[in-house]
Amino acid sequence: MKAAFFTGIRQLEIREVSEPELNRDDAVLLRTDRVGVCGSDVHYYVDGRIGNQLVEYPATLGHEFSGTIVEVGPQVKNLSPGDRVAVDPAIVCGHCDQCRAGRLNTCRNLLFMGCPGEAPGAVADYHVLPAMNCERVPDSMSLDEAALVEPLSIGLHAVRLAKPKPGDRIAVLGAGPIGLSVLLCIKATNEATVYMTDLFDNRLEVARRCGADWTANVGQPPSTGGKLPDVFLDGATAALTKEVPQGLDLVFECSGDPACIDQAQELLAPGGTLVLVGIPRDERVGVDVHRMRRMEFTFKNVRRQNECVGPVLRLIEKKLIDPSPMLTHRFALSGIVEAFDLVADYSDGVIKAVVDVSGEA
Repeated sequence: MKAAFFTGIRQLEIREVSEPELNRDDAVLLRTDRVGVCGSDVHYYVDGRIGNQLVEYPATLGHEFSGTIVEVGPQVKNLSPGDRVAVDPAIVCGHCDQCRAGRLNTCRNLLFMGCPGEAPGAVADYHVLPAMNCERVPDSMSLDEAALVEPLSIGLHAVRLAKPKPGDRIAVLGAGPIGLSVLLCIKATNEATVYMTDLFDNRLEVARRCGADWTANVGQPPSTGGKLPDVFLDGATAALTKEVPQGLDLVFECSGDPACIDQAQELLAPGGTLVLVGIPRDERVGVDVHRMRRMEFTFKNVRRQNECVGPVLRLIEKKLIDPSPMLTHRFALSGIVEAFDLVADYSDGVIKAVVDVSGEA
């Protein structure tokens, strides 16, 4: 079968590998249909790392995906061959202290698909996975949309951690796929006013379609990989402060830019909460600890998601979430390099690119 591999910085190849065998009673053999290109995938592609997680070449890739069940183990009762599924790419042990406490996303023995040194990446024709990692998708949902369930589940987990109250004033910094996922989940589960900023007008237009109440472009995009100029952040802070002079109750930082973490503190009202969702390039970022102390801010970190795949599917099925505006580009497997370059370079108005691995409808 075919599988994709990172082979160097901005280098990616499709290679032939052995097909996996179903060797667990509680597992399924899954055909991969669609894989979304995630920002963390792009970190590995462009930088060869996220913080201290270093890629060792060749390395498999991808974790946002949907597929079709080919075969099930004898203990699997809730899935059948032919079922279309969304996949939770986090394979947990089920018996450590974190799993027993219901914190599956911080499992001590977690193996995450496409993460260096952990589980094989999603961009391969077939996978064997625990059945518990697969959720059947409704007939009304496309395979492309099902591949967006994983980033949407991160959005829902972030919202659940933040616990917004009716009437809260909320900002989402960054209108990429994760920021839009947070926005959609806020609007699906709460009555709140949401303010959104980004560098790209097309993303802000999609944010408005997804329910953002107020949007602002914080300036012209810097060159690829460049630091966000402070003058743009100052302008966004001023605009939002004018709009909400008392400050915001919640800020979701979804860009991963360290400067935006500073900006978030300027926007919060005393007692406010900053939810860190975006992934910075570096291992350390700075904060104004004295402002944080004086204003009694709460910082919350988001580690992927925790049992939110099923709830997101139900929100989509009930039409409380429409993920389709995020889907901007679609590529065949043969075009995966083009897909990664497009996302890495923010080209052609891309928000979410999906790779069609199987060619099945």
